[in-house]
Amino acid sequence: MTPSRRALGAVTATAVTALALAGCVAKTDVAAADALTVDSGDDTCEVSAATATSGTLAFDVTNSSSQITEFYLLASDGLRIVGEVENIAPGASRTLTVVAQPGDYFTLCKPGMIGEGVGRAAFSVTGDAVAVDGPDAEQKQQAVDLYAAFVKDQVGQLLPAVQTFAAAYEAGQDDEARTQFPQVRAFYERIEPVAESLGDLDPRIDYREVDAVAEGLDWTGFHRIEKDLWVPAQDALNADDVTPAWQDWAPSTTEQRAAFGAQLVADVQELYDYVHSEDFQTALDEQGIGGISNGAIGLLDEVATGKITGEEDWWSGTDLWDFAANVEGSKMAFSLVQDFASSKGDDQKELVAEIEAGYADLEQALAEFGSLDDGFVNYRELTDADKRELTDLINALAEPLSQLTSTILEQ
Repeated sequence: MTPSRRALGAVTATAVTALALAGCVAKTDVAAADALTVDSGDDTCEVSAATATSGTLAFDVTNSSSQITEFYLLASDGLRIVGEVENIAPGASRTLTVVAQPGDYFTLCKPGMIGEGVGRAAFSVTGDAVAVDGPDAEQKQQAVDLYAAFVKDQVGQLLPAVQTFAAAYEAGQDDEARTQFPQVRAFYERIEPVAESLGDLDPRIDYREVDAVAEGLDWTGFHRIEKDLWVPAQDALNADDVTPAWQDWAPSTTEQRAAFGAQLVADVQELYDYVHSEDFQTALDEQGIGGISNGAIGLLDEVATGKITGEEDWWSGTDLWDFAANVEGSKMAFSLVQDFASSKGDDQKELVAEIEAGYADLEQALAEFGSLDDGFVNYRELTDADKRELTDLINALAEPLSQLTSTILEQ
């Protein structure tokens, strides 16, 4: 991370094009929708049909598992949340109602409300696009609520991933821990500004050594562990290109590894507890849709000020994983507000189109170096020309994106 504080509401998972929640009026109603039932078991998620016609869909979810569960309808990328219903007690039932546009989706249940979930299955919606309208206030609150759902999902996956990663690190299984390091961090990088809003939580989780030293803080978290996993050469320099890497540092002992691993797990648990609290929802409600839009900009700033320089993951060279996750989170935040902005006039529609093109160009360039699923090249393999191209694309996207918040708030 870069040592800064951002407004809460940085990333999201849901494009408004994909749905509207109950309260935003569609041209069909729940009574006319196909009946869909979901049985959420301990290791299964059985949906009564794999296809439906566009319009208002109601998923009647029954929890037959032994744990509190959640049900998700995910977009085609398997990440963005189109709709979710949570806190379904064993034996209880809840209904998720969404207005679904034509397209490909996934269904998923999450017993215990943590981890990757079970029973992920393809779900398709056919038919014509559904016109969505409704009071602005309802549409804005819908965006906020779905952003909250995305953050909970990402942190719900981050926590067990960090537990597994920390266990490998503490046990000295460094090859396994090195493999997990950039993968685990992707969950955090998509929602990092949430932690940045909570005082010293993000510094504890994600400060670089030079930042912690500069601020007189104990250095813990991902990057403290990173340096143990990728031990620098004796003559190496820290990310400031001035301080010797071994100045006031030595590889952690077994006891120190146990302490650093436990601290990281505890800090991520604190983040998990916060995003499942009423305080989190209240903070989102207060910032509203403008906070989400600002978050799209904030995450792109993270790329421009840290990842593109190669300073974030100084020892591992895994900056492109963080880069991609930040861009993904930024695009998700944009996707949540883009339809709302487009509906306000031709100028706003052109702005949205420009932003969409900017994301596409940046993603295409980034794909030349790998992907989050298959891995990226080490950041040190990028040439100066590669870095200049990525920087130019970030700047080209940042300019129209910076206009987005004022566009949605002025309407």
